[in-house]
Amino acid sequence: MGEVLNRKPQYGLTAKASKETLNIRYLRISDITDQGNLKNNDPRFLDLNEQEFNKYRLYKGDILIARSGSVGRVCLHHDYKQKVVFAFYLIRFRLDTNQIIPKFFFYYGLSPLYKKYIEDTLRNVVQPNINATEYSNLQIPLPPLPKQKRIVARIEALFSKIDEIKRLRKEANDLAKPLLQSALHEVFSKADEKGWRWVRLGEVVQLINGKTFRPSEWSDTGLPIIRIQNLNDPNNPFNYCNFKVPRKYIIDNGDILLSWSGTPGTSFGAHKWNRGKGVLNQHIFKVIFKKEWEVNKDYFVYSVNHKLNELIQKAHGGVGLQHVTKKKIQELQIPLPSLPEQKRIIAYLGTIQQKAQALQKLQTETEKEIERLREAILHKVFRGEL
Repeated sequence: MGEVLNRKPQYGLTAKASKETLNIRYLRISDITDQGNLKNNDPRFLDLNEQEFNKYRLYKGDILIARSGSVGRVCLHHDYKQKVVFAFYLIRFRLDTNQIIPKFFFYYGLSPLYKKYIEDTLRNVVQPNINATEYSNLQIPLPPLPKQKRIVARIEALFSKIDEIKRLRKEANDLAKPLLQSALHEVFSKADEKGWRWVRLGEVVQLINGKTFRPSEWSDTGLPIIRIQNLNDPNNPFNYCNFKVPRKYIIDNGDILLSWSGTPGTSFGAHKWNRGKGVLNQHIFKVIFKKEWEVNKDYFVYSVNHKLNELIQKAHGGVGLQHVTKKKIQELQIPLPSLPEQKRIIAYLGTIQQKAQALQKLQTETEKEIERLREAILHKVFRGEL
């Protein structure tokens, strides 16, 4: 690489940046994705004098490589209208365009061959970083400029097709997401037509709020404390309670929990617990069904979540964190058909949910396959096989 530079590599600027939108963008490693794209969700800015700005200013075609942290991460700077300087843990490489096209090197920097160089070099250093000298020793397969241009065009044509596959798959996934909501609407919109009885939740169930735990009461042993973040994420770690608590706070498999605070589509709403015995934390109700009512627990979860979704959509669009009082939940009305009818509804909705989940799983698997396809293309390109 050192043979195709038109100036020495340069380390970035050390500075304290601000979230406030100032004159100059401060580009950090965390602003660059593994695919070399620029993120704009959490930018930082600086005010610099003209001399310092000119020293670290990025120009079209500059290559940035991370020397620490996400070592080897590559970015090709485009001609953005915004003024941009680069941070200390990035190194700027300016290529001699009479020898190498910056985009050709950028795509090489995404290839398995490049990543292998990074891995091999990191094995030989004590600290996980690679300096400018070590990057300059990177070997690059270098065809003549006309062939580089054809290779870049070929890569971009293939990547464009991959992006189209991703777009179509995402469309299919987006269509899968509302499948269950559509089915719920179909079922519950016929409640009056079918003569189902409408009941308030306060008539059918008793709601017991969870215990308030102070962080000082958390332990590494004992019963897991079921918090909002544990309701639908099996990977979220538990805190534990190692002292005796009243029986009303103890939860076991099959119990229905109702989170009255959280995010719709994730923690907010009703859940059927299936992860063993635990202790209920605050912001979640334990649902106790009154004996005089015949209610299928799965039906209860579907119907309550559907009506809660309608409630928050009418109130404020259902965007972001939600909070519903105990009184509003007790006043919430759900249709209650006979128990056999409830079971038929559960079977139907369960089938729809399985289909939606299968489509979403397929989207996730396809996403991984697509990224592997990009790597396979780059691997063939830089071995001269494509």
